[in-house]
Amino acid sequence: MKNRAAIYQREAAEMLHNISLYPGLTEEQLCRFFPEKEATAKALLAHMLKEGRVFRDRNGRCYANQEAQNGADKDLSRCIWVLLDFIDQVEYHAVGEFPASILCFANGELYEIVPIPQGKETMICQLLRQPQKDAGKRIVVVDDAAQIELLDIPQAAGFCTVAEDGTVSYYKKEAALES
Repeated sequence: MKNRAAIYQREAAEMLHNISLYPGLTEEQLCRFFPEKEATAKALLAHMLKEGRVFRDRNGRCYANQEAQNGADKDLSRCIWVLLDFIDQVEYHAVGEFPASILCFANGELYEIVPIPQGKETMICQLLRQPQKDAGKRIVVVDDAAQIELLDIPQAAGFCTVAEDGTVSYYKKEAALES
């Protein structure tokens, strides 16, 4: 008979991996990586915090070690919410290379989740127009919907904003990513 540690070993390893990959995740974000197992994820996180395997800052964000607590990246956090909006369709995800914050495979397609802060539209559009080998479809995260008309981004699958509570609002979205 398996003990509790053996049963939850895969989930614990995945949680630690996500915390290392995306520093500054909130408890809600961590739990949403485990659809239909959120109670288990919450219990695992509490256990890891108690053991000192994971650290939480005063804002409630989780880190793999105390040195990583230099503050969460607001753009990465917003991109995480977008990823979590369709996590049940995601086969693989990882940190992206600038300007993409996250790369993921969903429904057999490669997607880049790209944040575009206000005032950076021209610079990032120019970067994204450069020919790129194996570029995926792009989900563009903007601060304000008014930015969308300023953007000319090849392979844009959709544009969205993310509210403070993590609610994602889409302005153009492929049917493949319906949540």
